[in-house]
Amino acid sequence: MFGFRLSVKNVAAVLLAALIASGAGAAQAQSTHRTRRESNANRKARIARTIQETYSHRWEVGGGGGYQRFRSGENLQRNNQVTWETWGQYNLSPKLGIVANGTGAYGNAKISNFYSLNNIFRPSIQQYNVLGGVAYRFYAKEKLSASVQALGGVSIGLFQGNITPLKSEQIGMWPSQTRPAFNVALNLDYNLYPNFAIRVAPTYTGTTFGGTVQNNLGFKVGVVYRFGKIK
Repeated sequence: MFGFRLSVKNVAAVLLAALIASGAGAAQAQSTHRTRRESNANRKARIARTIQETYSHRWEVGGGGGYQRFRSGENLQRNNQVTWETWGQYNLSPKLGIVANGTGAYGNAKISNFYSLNNIFRPSIQQYNVLGGVAYRFYAKEKLSASVQALGGVSIGLFQGNITPLKSEQIGMWPSQTRPAFNVALNLDYNLYPNFAIRVAPTYTGTTFGGTVQNNLGFKVGVVYRFGKIK
């Protein structure tokens, strides 16, 4: 009889311990779930603050380099050009900005071998563009943003290179002149900090040397620095 009562007590003790452990586990799970939920809420709030801080800057300035394909004469092959670019942007809102842009491009024209008789080999060419227009940001996240820009202005073409005393048009190249130009680009920014980003952008630049349109494709890689606040 004594042994039976002892067994009952043991069983009761085990059940009580199991209930306590179960309750403690449930309480811990509930506490962990609440902590995780609060952590997610804090993370979302932090991301929202970062996005607000990143895209509420009044000014953006930047610069970089790139590559472009250019046809230096109506009947000439396209040649490779190394480019540089610098720009400034005044933001009217987190999405819309006014852009001023300056670029340079350098390469060597692919002319006929006939002119090698005059010691003319792949004459150097240069273009300098002064453009202005607008940019519109259509995607804005904590780390990534995307915007399109459309610019118009002039391109200064210097095609004389090392061909003196000949003129560039005498060997099938465009004449050295200043002509209307326009540019369209897709700017893809990776934000390292709210005020600093790396930019990669495929670009299209239209120039009009010789009274025709040259469709020049390329890309640029650069940095963006943001400052000031939109009030």
